[in-house]
Amino acid sequence: MKNASSIGWSEVDAREASLIERCVSGDSSACADLVSAHQRMVYGLALNLLGDRDEALDLSQEVFLRVFRTLSAFRGQSSLRTWIYRIVVNQARNRQRWWRRRARSLQVSLDEHLQACGDLACTNQPLPDRLLASKETAARLWQALERLPFDQRTALVLREIDGLKYDEIAFSLGIAVGTVKSRLTRARQALRAELLGLRP
Repeated sequence: MKNASSIGWSEVDAREASLIERCVSGDSSACADLVSAHQRMVYGLALNLLGDRDEALDLSQEVFLRVFRTLSAFRGQSSLRTWIYRIVVNQARNRQRWWRRRARSLQVSLDEHLQACGDLACTNQPLPDRLLASKETAARLWQALERLPFDQRTALVLREIDGLKYDEIAFSLGIAVGTVKSRLTRARQALRAELLGLRP
């Protein structure tokens, strides 16, 4: 196996390459550093894709186990962060398939989601009617998002919530950039139709 420093990684800086090399060699403090640097992103993406706090926690653990099992195969075709995004998406997709095989409902209580994620912090105390309208809008948005097909929802979450570039999304999903753009277009149209009540 090549050392991290000997591989021509265009997307990985020297510090990250050193961290990867230390993790691959079994350095437990480096592994802890890697988890610490990425755990919030992994959990947040898992929660946005699955809509369930406990499932997102379980998935996060699975993701990091997979990261450490396959890190020696990482060759820097993307940044480490984007590579981990890809693992999260694949693991979430597998879990969705597992749910479907067991006919588990994909609907998640908005109350549970708000309890897990909380409301947006604000400096002013909003009027009760505005607070209610805001919560109702958020509820409709999350329900509409959850009704999107998994692939469209994933593309939308990666772009609009996590702020990934098109090429990062393409790598994370294993598809072409053009496919990313068309999925995003379809997802936005479907979301708009849901929110406007144009879909049954």
